[in-house]
Amino acid sequence: MSFREVKSMLRMINIDMDDVYAYKLFKECDRSGNERLEGREVEEFCRRLLRRPELEELFGRYSGEDRVLSAEELRDFLRDQGEDASLRQARAVIRAYELNEKARQQDLMMLDGFMMYLLSAAGDILNQEHTKVHQDMSQPLCHYFISSSHNTYLTRNQIGGTSSTEAYVRALMAGCRCVELDCWEGSDGEPIVYHGHTLTSKILFRDVIESIRDYAFKQSPYPVILSLENHCGLEQQATMARHMKAILGDMLLTQPLEGQDPHDLPSPEQLKGKVLVKGKKLPEPWHEPRGVTSLLDPEEEEEEEEEEEEDEKLQERSSRQSLQSLQEIKPLQAKDASQVAPELSAVVVYCQAVPFPGLARALRHPRPCEMSSFSERKARKLIKEAGPALVRYNARQLSRVYPLGLKMNSSNYNPQEMWNVGCQLVALNFQTPGYEMDLNAGRFLGNGCCGYVLKPPCLRSPPGEGPRRLALHIRVITAQQLPKLNREKGSSIVDPFVRVEIHGVPADCSRQQTRHKLNNGFNPRWEETLSFQLRAPELALVRFVVEDYDSTSCNDFVGQFTLPLASMREGYRHIHLLSKDGASLSPATLFVHVRCKSL
Repeated sequence: MSFREVKSMLRMINIDMDDVYAYKLFKECDRSGNERLEGREVEEFCRRLLRRPELEELFGRYSGEDRVLSAEELRDFLRDQGEDASLRQARAVIRAYELNEKARQQDLMMLDGFMMYLLSAAGDILNQEHTKVHQDMSQPLCHYFISSSHNTYLTRNQIGGTSSTEAYVRALMAGCRCVELDCWEGSDGEPIVYHGHTLTSKILFRDVIESIRDYAFKQSPYPVILSLENHCGLEQQATMARHMKAILGDMLLTQPLEGQDPHDLPSPEQLKGKVLVKGKKLPEPWHEPRGVTSLLDPEEEEEEEEEEEEDEKLQERSSRQSLQSLQEIKPLQAKDASQVAPELSAVVVYCQAVPFPGLARALRHPRPCEMSSFSERKARKLIKEAGPALVRYNARQLSRVYPLGLKMNSSNYNPQEMWNVGCQLVALNFQTPGYEMDLNAGRFLGNGCCGYVLKPPCLRSPPGEGPRRLALHIRVITAQQLPKLNREKGSSIVDPFVRVEIHGVPADCSRQQTRHKLNNGFNPRWEETLSFQLRAPELALVRFVVEDYDSTSCNDFVGQFTLPLASMREGYRHIHLLSKDGASLSPATLFVHVRCKSL
């Protein structure tokens, strides 16, 4: 390979090196002196290129002059990492990661083995214990954050997107445990699922239930909640109940659990493998009959508010006519849709949808098996006006928050502000990538991605004592092999910088970033420390974002990784970056040093 060919190979792998440095490396490897690299020389060039000086320095600090780590020296490193620091553990690490057999037999570790160890799961920033279910799963449902999806049937936006059973499969495989079904009257007596009043395509209710049966428990054994928004008449409601019973069989929960107080919520552990229906329930014959208004879907009440707001906005828009024509697409909502078929009522056990009675009344007369839904706007209003009371309410009952209906592009809201007050079912549009879904994925990363995460003690039994305060120091050291953003452009090498964001209670929310490095997506080095103080570390998520600096327009997103602070390990750690839609960007990594101190 000539120097020109080497340069073009480097560009292909996102290395736009300074010509002087690249040529110096080229000359050092060109043993034959013929201005070409062949065989072993190419190998040598790549080896030098892939050096990790920062890891060599770290290795040298612990190994001393002989450049070999003994088991005792490795034990010291493990101790400084906050790991199990016994000699036995150090020897086990050497046996697992050292590549040189001779060294392995003598309980020694060379640089390559040390690098292998730091790049493995053992050197990951995410506590590997937390990749499995490790929390207490025997508390009532209302004590958990539950991964929840809004308009689950949509694959794109809520005005003209495609409805698909595939969207349910994707959500369930991503650990989602509460999916939404908007049910409308279909032809031939078959209920359909789609977004009413819009051009989204339609799918059969029966097909959705079959997909749920096939995929509900592949990713997680814990219960799945079907949030029904019902616009069907009594006849098709009965059909819905019939389909659920026939297709789901024993998976469908139709009776309170034996030996459990029917007025208390059971735990995820007790409900393993079960599908619960959230919907309206007829009053028991021995209760006073409730007014028909109590059977109005809480989301329908919210929709009325939203429609008023939509009308105002429609008048302001220049594209008035095309949007008004959307309003004329009248879906088939049955005249008797506000009534509830006994067959459908019978399959609603622990998640009875009721209009919100107001905090004062709900706290005086808690009914754990009843739940209300709030639009993000209504939830924000409650947080602002009565945050502590809402925390107490959420310690006893389930609540669901969903995005405003007027968001035609299916955009999301920040779920963190809802989790801060203990809302369990914070429903997001799973089909819309962005920082909101990054936070959702991060929140549920910490318990084996099972879709249930135990709320901190202060949200389970408020007011509880305040959590310990923490100082967090993150030294951003280097990045490796960041992806090219525009492969068509010749000079598409990134100018990367790293931003660390804390998402938690309002007092803890903050962000800091490093300087950017010009034209180096291959091995940029920052060595910058970012420091944060946290009042409620148990609720905090840490988001690492890499962006491409642009002085003339918006910075471009390169990659990110989000995790709960409680699942973050201290010491020298690699962070494996993810793309906008959560896919791995391997081999792109960040290398950082993390320290936490109690204040």
